[in-house]
Parts: sequence; C-alpha cells; structure tokens
Amino acid sequence: MSKQVTDLRSAIEMLQKIKGQLAETHVAVDPHAELAGVYRHVGAGGTVMRPTREGPAVIFHNVSGHPDARVLIGLLSSRERVGYLLNEKPERLGFLLNQAVENPIPPIIVPNSEASCQEVVHLATDPDFDIRKLVPAPTNTEEDAGPYITLGMCYASDPETGESDVTIHRLCLQSKDEISMYFVPGARHLEVFRQKAEAEGKPLPISLSIGVDPAIEIAACFEPPTTPLGYNELCAAGAIRGEGVKLTRCLTIEENCIANAEYVIEGELIPGVRCREDQNTNTGKAMPEFPGYTGPANPSLPVIKVKAVTTRKHPIMQTCIGPSEEHVSMAGIPTEASILSMVNKAMPGKLQNVYCASCGGGKYVAILQFQKTVASDEGRQRQAALLAFSAFSELKHVFLVDEDVDCFDLSDVMWAMTTRFQADVDMIPVPGVRCHPLDPSNDPAFSPSIRDHGIACKAIFDCTVPFHQKESFQRCKFKDVDPAHWFPELFE
Repeated sequence: MSKQVTDLRSAIEMLQKIKGQLAETHVAVDPHAELAGVYRHVGAGGTVMRPTREGPAVIFHNVSGHPDARVLIGLLSSRERVGYLLNEKPERLGFLLNQAVENPIPPIIVPNSEASCQEVVHLATDPDFDIRKLVPAPTNTEEDAGPYITLGMCYASDPETGESDVTIHRLCLQSKDEISMYFVPGARHLEVFRQKAEAEGKPLPISLSIGVDPAIEIAACFEPPTTPLGYNELCAAGAIRGEGVKLTRCLTIEENCIANAEYVIEGELIPGVRCREDQNTNTGKAMPEFPGYTGPANPSLPVIKVKAVTTRKHPIMQTCIGPSEEHVSMAGIPTEASILSMVNKAMPGKLQNVYCASCGGGKYVAILQFQKTVASDEGRQRQAALLAFSAFSELKHVFLVDEDVDCFDLSDVMWAMTTRFQADVDMIPVPGVRCHPLDPSNDPAFSPSIRDHGIACKAIFDCTVPFHQKESFQRCKFKDVDPAHWFPELFE
C-alpha cells in the first residue's frame, strides 16, 4: 500500500495502485450535464435511476472550457474504496468514526508560505475575474439551476464565541462573483453563525475548500447530537489520521481554509441579501439530491460574495452526483457512528453493527444488527431503534435484524423481513415526526395525515426472531471450509 493519505493527491496516488478503483480519460467532456451523464453509467450507484452501478472513481483530464483543470468524481462512491482511503475494513467504518469523534485532535494553523492551496491566486478585483471560468463546477443534469459545487468544505466561525465548524452545503454559481448557499433548516451549525452575523448587520466570512483529504469530507457530515454546536468536525478528521488537519489563513477575509485543498473560494455571506436559486435558468429545479429526485429551486437563498479564488497548480476539481453512492458514504457512515455511540451507551454489546443503506441515501434508512443473548433482551431491540431515531433525526425507517443476518446485504435483510416479520405485530409506526424536507412523500399533498412539509410517519420494522423461538429459526449450517484451497485466484 502507498503512503498515508494526507490530501486529495495522495488519495489518488493510493487508488492508482489498487486495481479497479480509479479510471482516467483524456476524451473531451462537457461539464454541463455530460460529465455526470457519463459517470452515471460508470460508477454512480446509490439512488440514481437505473442503469447505473458501483464502479471506479474517474478523473476527466480534458474538461471543455477549463484547459488547466481536471475533474474527479466518485472518490467515495464505494464503501470498499472508503475503507482503503481511511485504512479500515468497510464493515468497521462506523466504529472508526465513532472512535474519532470521541478522541478529537484539533486542527493546526500553518503559515501561508506552506499552504499549497495558495500557489495560484485570483482576486475578485481583477477585471477578468469570473468564478464560472475559474472553477469547473459541473451541472448534474440539463435542468440544474446552474453549475454546483457539491463537495465544498464550508468553514466559518461563530461571531460571538469564535468557535469554528465545517459542513457541506448546496452551492450554486450565480454570477462572476456570487454563490447561493442552501441551508437545510435546523441542521447545520453554519446557519447559526450566519443568523448571528446577520442579526448584527455584519457579513460572515466563509471559505469553501474543494478537493481535500477524504477523511475531512466524511467527518464534515456529522450532525447533532453527536457533534453539538461548538464541536469542530475537523477534530474528528484529525483523529482519523492521527494528526491535526492543517489550516491556513485566507488572503482576503478573516477566516481559515484547508491548507492543502485544490481550490479555495474566499468570500462573505452578505446580510439581508437573497437570490432565487434558478434565476439563470428558470427551470424551477435546483439539482439532483440524495433521495433520487431533483430538488426544487429555492426562491430565496443567502448569497456569498466572492473575494478570491486560490488554487494549487493544475488543480483537481472534485465533485459528486447528488443521489450517488458517494452521498451514501459521506452521510451514512457518520450516521452509523452516531447510532453505534448512542445505543452502545445505553445497552453495551447488544448492537453488533449498523448500515445506513443506499436506498435511503445514507440518511433515511438504517439497518441495526442486534444480538439477544438472554430472555430479558426481548424488546430491547425496539428500544435500540428508538435510540437510533434520537441519534439521527432525519432517519425515516429502521430495520432490526438478528446477528445471523448480514446488515450490509439488502437481500439478506429482505429474507429476514420475509421469514421473521409479521406486519400487524412487527411494524411500529411513529407518526407526525419531523424528518427531512427533500423526501417528496413528507408532505400534506401526499397524505392528509401529514400536517406540514417535512413531517413523516417514521417506522420500525422488527425483523428479529422472538428470543424464545430462536431454536426454530436456525439457518442452514454449511460446512465451514477455506475456499482458497480450491480457488486461490478467487479468494486472494
């Protein structure tokens, strides 16, 4: 294996040495819809409309309109690949992130002279400055409201306390020096920072770092209560690597950015300024989101006024398809860690593993592998499901399975549901609970039982065997052998 991953380029170097994990092309590609259209077939997966599949990450070396740039897509669109990049077994990634959150390592500040992200500097005062020409942000479909930055690490600080945080948001390039920023209501710390600054009539400095160590991209997706207000998720990324994330001071604003990012956009969220997300297209649509539908364009979004764009030499733009398996990895693995932490504190040793499945985009569906060892464990599996809802409020469905069911294999989960589940006694609805606004079924138009957009009827599907009947539900016991003795080429 190659050296430890410290930034995007060392991540790419690692994958180049692992068969089937990275593909590269020099065939010209248009970033407007075509690039995502190609990757939809190569390796998007997730909730993308079929035909799609899990496949390698791809580097496009010939991006129309951007002769000096390359675009990488799908870096995290495989759980196996995330395992390589974080140096952990795929089925243990949730445990890794849980440990990282509980053992944070703070970021460190390095001088600008050591920051590779500032090798090339473009100032907004330059007469030909235009972020749309400098940043090769793709559109996923021909209906998108514009080019989107989908993997920008948004970094800002609380104007009262000075505490900082990093999160990922929907960022649409609106003009030569303006970017709209979408906040899911109540879900991100940066929205609190923005509201505080706006209440004082002050701009909020913000940096957008693109193309970073994948540990940062994963850690940035933690949410409360696992990482409450005041917890900087970069500390969890540092714990994954065993050393603090390197930050440096921005050149035009009073804020930090990720020192080895491929691109950094420096700007300010302007108080009292809003724009319509699709003002340049009038399609009424934003971009494809993780549930598999194109999100509606927001009529009024906060605006970032860009001050500068800095890059590495020959930068690599990193992007993702909204409903792809990449979102499942980024959102789902931190959610798994949050559920493991919450349940294990209440009932140690009972929860064997968690998988936030592709069908839920990493957010809506969790499969809990629960072990009952004594008669008094009966019923505790449902308590674990309730704790999962507490650990991550956007969960909609929780499936409970026994320890002999592979929670990462949805066919095995469906087998358990078919043979160990009766809907009249094992399905527990939890109506009228706030969930997520991007699920189109969470709306009064879908059902009169729903009181407001974003309200859902959550549900627990208990596919576990009652403890006193476990002997009657024994799986077929095949002889345990080492197949590599017969087929070494298939079991390396």
